[in-house]
Amino acid sequence: MLESILVPIAVAVVLPIMIVWIVFRSSTNKDNKNAEIIMKAIENNTAIDPDRLIDALGKPKNTPQQILQARLLRGCIFTFVGIACCIFNLITAYVGGFDTGLWNEVLFVACVTLAVGIAYLVVYFATRKTIDKI
Repeated sequence: MLESILVPIAVAVVLPIMIVWIVFRSSTNKDNKNAEIIMKAIENNTAIDPDRLIDALGKPKNTPQQILQARLLRGCIFTFVGIACCIFNLITAYVGGFDTGLWNEVLFVACVTLAVGIAYLVVYFATRKTIDKI
C-alpha cells in the first residue's frame, strides 16, 4: 500500500527537483571553475587579455547559418515523425484491430509533432531570406 503511494510521489516530485538541482549545480560549478582560471591568469600577470580569456571559456556561439540548419533539421525530424504516426494510425484503422486508447494517444502525438515540425519549417523558410541578405 505504501509503495503504491511512494513511487508516484518520487517520480512526480523528487525526480524533477533532483534533475533541476543537478543542472543548476553543474552550471554553477562550471562558472566557478572558469572564474578560478581567470583569477589565476590575472594573478600571474600573464600576457593574456582577460576579456579574450572570458570569451574563450564561454559557450561557443552558433553562426546564423548553423542556427538555420538546426531549424531545418528539427523541422524535418518532427514533420517526418508526425507523418509516420499518421501513417501508423491509418494502417491500424484499416486493419481494424486497434485499441481506442492507443489510437487517441498516437493521434495526439502525430498532431503535436506534425505541428511542431511545420512550425520549424515555417520559421526556417521565413528566416532563410533574411540570412541570405546578411
